[in-house]
Amino acid sequence: MPAPDDDPERILVVEDDEDLAHLLEIHLRDLGYAVDLAHDGVAGLRHAQERDYALLILDLMLPELDGTEVCKRVRADDNRLPILMLTAKSEEADKVLGLELGADDYVTKPFSIRELIARVKALFRRVEVDREAQDEAPEEIAFGPLVIAPPKRKVWHGNDLLELTAKEFDLLLLLARHPGRAYDRSELLDEVWGYQYEGYSHTVNTHINRLRGKIEDDPSEPRFVQTVWGVGYRFAEREELVGS
Repeated sequence: MPAPDDDPERILVVEDDEDLAHLLEIHLRDLGYAVDLAHDGVAGLRHAQERDYALLILDLMLPELDGTEVCKRVRADDNRLPILMLTAKSEEADKVLGLELGADDYVTKPFSIRELIARVKALFRRVEVDREAQDEAPEEIAFGPLVIAPPKRKVWHGNDLLELTAKEFDLLLLLARHPGRAYDRSELLDEVWGYQYEGYSHTVNTHINRLRGKIEDDPSEPRFVQTVWGVGYRFAEREELVGS
């Protein structure tokens, strides 16, 4: 729960069910957060682009502009804003799509208010842990032409500044901090996305492929992020990159 002050952390709730939106507003305000509401995708996107928020709670099915498109556009502007997606759909494909577009977590309707509040608190705890880790992180981690700056959340390949999504950066940083260590997909889901869902290994594969497309000279023969057959993925050890 945020400490009471004159400028509480602000949450944007984008939900077309106005009764549900106001119910969420009441409970989030009781926890000490400031809350803005939007009831369609266009209004929600406008709010997100015009004001800084600590969290976006975003319904998947919205009038005017659906939640997946809002998520995609918000992520293009802000890699770090936590996004909690709400969906009435139970199909795995919809959940995976939301995660691949940059959502940090999801709750499937119908849900209890207690469950949603628990997810909100978990996301804020994760953000705080990430901030503390970045404060303690080295200014730069260099592997040949690849340079990662954890405090700035920036990555360069030679002189080129790379455009990575929040999850692509988190994935790269985790692997690069432990060169040579093989991670299986469930470990990567747990470490980067914050939970384990066996059926979501495709999400890890998709992010790895996109990451390779940005950091590797030849993604079909990756030098930095390598496949460990039968296990998962690893970052190359420094001695393997000598002369690269």
